[in-house]
Amino acid sequence: MRTFTIALAGLMAALAWTGCASPHSQRARKILVFSKSSNYEHSAIHRTGDQLSVAEETLKKLGAQNNLAFTFSKDGRLFTAENLAPYDVFLFYTTGDLTESGTDHNPPMPPGGKEALLAAIRRGKGFVGVHSATDTFHSPGNREMDAARFRNDGTNVDPYIQMIGGEFMIHGGQQKARMICADAKFPGMAALPADFGPLEEWYTLKNFAKDLHVLLAQDTSNMQKTGGDYCYDRPPYPATWAHPYGKGRVFYTSLGHREDVWSNPVFQQILLGGINWAARNVNADVTPNLSRVAPEADQLPKYRRTP
Repeated sequence: MRTFTIALAGLMAALAWTGCASPHSQRARKILVFSKSSNYEHSAIHRTGDQLSVAEETLKKLGAQNNLAFTFSKDGRLFTAENLAPYDVFLFYTTGDLTESGTDHNPPMPPGGKEALLAAIRRGKGFVGVHSATDTFHSPGNREMDAARFRNDGTNVDPYIQMIGGEFMIHGGQQKARMICADAKFPGMAALPADFGPLEEWYTLKNFAKDLHVLLAQDTSNMQKTGGDYCYDRPPYPATWAHPYGKGRVFYTSLGHREDVWSNPVFQQILLGGINWAARNVNADVTPNLSRVAPEADQLPKYRRTP
């Protein structure tokens, strides 16, 4: 499996940076973008031959504009302590159990690969999860789409889910839904329109870490909730957040399913802000705010068997 490396340091920015400090004053951060799909592979991360995917091409351009050096791979064999050491940040757009070959048949993580990742983050590396990164390494009992998925798992949460800060349950049909901005001061959030909420496949999530600093909450008040969209029949819940994991920094956004979302400059700024924070190019106050911003986030929709 070919790994694509793009060295992108020192080029002029074409997008205005909205963070706390210019990343151009820093060394180029090295970021491993991992997109193995052991379950469903999203079109935004699908490659045709040696051509990079839509998501990878977008990141390549953002790297050129913001002094970031991306390596793109679907090869799980990279996940050893030695191989991970050179990277500052790991960006995941993945699905399923990455220790299994799965549907895309790309090489899985070796024994100990998952723990090597978690250990690297605990020691101070950064992690960025996009969209289906929460549909990865599910907690026990959550592999089937049944009633068990519609319960919080308490202490019985997979270590990867503990790290990323939340777990995918289900999604309904694509629709427009407003994001509630909880922290306009976080890097990338300053230019967020008040009515931001593109057409997207919105995840409904659970098993939220208590130390989340919520950046965007899912406004469910005007979402469709009938038929297969019953999963949005719940109070607002976190959709984009940041939090510490040991000495590391973790950022996640549920956005990123649709290819046209990747071309949206608002989404690009959200993602870029998260990458630069995780890479320690900028700092931000990530005091936990889950209980204030989304106090009823643990109230999950009731399971309904649908045809």
